[in-house]
Amino acid sequence: MDINKKRLAIVGGPKSVEKIFPWPIYDETDVQAVASVVRSGQWGNPDCADEVARFEQEFAAYCDSKYAVTCVNGSVSLRLALIAAGLRPGDEVIVPPYTFIATASVVLEINCVPVFVDIDPRTYNLDPERIEAVITEKTRAIIPVHFAGLACDMAAILDIAKRYNLRVIEDAAHAHGAEYKGRKLGSIGDAGSFSFQSSKNLTSGEGGIVITNDDALYETMNSLRNVGRLPSGQWYDHFNPGCNYRITQLQAVLLSEQLKRLDEQTIIRNENGLYLDSLLADVDGITPLSRGAVAVRHCYHLYIVKYDKTKFGQLPKNEFIAMLLAEGVPCSAGYPHPLYKQPVFQQKNFMCYAIPESVDYTQVYCPEAEQACLHEAVWIFQQAMLGTRADMESFVRAIQKIQMAVSG
Repeated sequence: MDINKKRLAIVGGPKSVEKIFPWPIYDETDVQAVASVVRSGQWGNPDCADEVARFEQEFAAYCDSKYAVTCVNGSVSLRLALIAAGLRPGDEVIVPPYTFIATASVVLEINCVPVFVDIDPRTYNLDPERIEAVITEKTRAIIPVHFAGLACDMAAILDIAKRYNLRVIEDAAHAHGAEYKGRKLGSIGDAGSFSFQSSKNLTSGEGGIVITNDDALYETMNSLRNVGRLPSGQWYDHFNPGCNYRITQLQAVLLSEQLKRLDEQTIIRNENGLYLDSLLADVDGITPLSRGAVAVRHCYHLYIVKYDKTKFGQLPKNEFIAMLLAEGVPCSAGYPHPLYKQPVFQQKNFMCYAIPESVDYTQVYCPEAEQACLHEAVWIFQQAMLGTRADMESFVRAIQKIQMAVSG
């Protein structure tokens, strides 16, 4: 075996990265905050929802938004926003194919039709230049996903939405603390949906929230997540077809504590991302995604690079990922295929009555999303982006070590 290959960690050589990057990050203040709620015996919501209301106010203020509505997860927060926005069975919603399943599956859940529009290969976000080609008389909304915490081209998307009278629901599940032209992501469209699932940059294990400046949207979403109740009604008056999507006091108080760290953590991730970009500029075959053409603050829920196997001795992406993991870099190959290739779409397992028979996802092809899934995308996880500059340098050394070993 070549001496360079013997040095690879995957065959027993020393790891490039020895450090462990824990997540979530917490201290005694988080423990005491949760313990105080436990001791109070008032865990529920809304019968004793002081902490829930406080967190909603804090998060809305953080995003410079008028309202915030918490709920059980980020999938439900998207669903609440779409229903409140007035979508009806059979309506079409534009979504990207390179995102978590919930972005499209919630559209199916409300008996609407996801229409996939390919991503910009420079950013992996929804490509505005491809949107107008798919707009029909049934199109009612666009869900731009700020993938990995990078802002979509919101100016272009909002311009299209205005011309066609479409709702814009931002999927900001990755984008806590990120900004576009000085505005927090999620606060730019009609509503913005966030997730607090365990991997997210702001987490309580599970949970979600949706923000808006629209009075009518807020009132409807607030009702839907609380079994259709209205503040003017009685406890057993139900005005809308909602369910119990409420979070608990325990989640809310934990989120309030975690929110205190978010800005500092976002600044660290953003600076480390810029530093990694500069380091990788000299590594042939590894191209960091573009941050776009306008001023943004990237929160790097994922740090993504495009991998070119021709510069790594034709090493397949999955084998490169295995080697990188063995070197100690917290990473992943990401999605194995675009959303439209999931069985639910290929087999039309919709359980919905309003999806036309003519809808056929076996004919959908988004070449940029396919390329990202199959050949290019390499993800480094957000907790690793909270490391030091020395840690970022160690990630690059790991990549260079693999390249040297496989390119000879």
